[in-house]
Amino acid sequence: MQTQVSGHQIEITPALRDYVDARRERLVRRFDNLTSLNVVLEVEKNRLAHRAEGTLAAAGTVLHADAVDQDMYAAIDALFDKLDAQVRKHKDKKATHDRDDIRNMA
Repeated sequence: MQTQVSGHQIEITPALRDYVDARRERLVRRFDNLTSLNVVLEVEKNRLAHRAEGTLAAAGTVLHADAVDQDMYAAIDALFDKLDAQVRKHKDKKATHDRDDIRNMA
């Protein structure tokens, strides 16, 4: 899976990139048909908040989530928790759909 991490008004340090990669591994273990992940990290100076946005391309769908927190690492955690929930839902939906197709063929 290709991963792109970019920053808006923030420099992406190796520590941030490594943290995103570590969290990404959880998604890869859950669902193997993931093709690309684009993460944008941003600092909102007027609200003193950190925003993490992610777009995940999977087989047949594109999932998007964002999270805002006062700490960048907490925002990244929340982002990947949301993406993980969406991947689980997509995987369950796909499995249910596949089972229905098999039943209809019999």
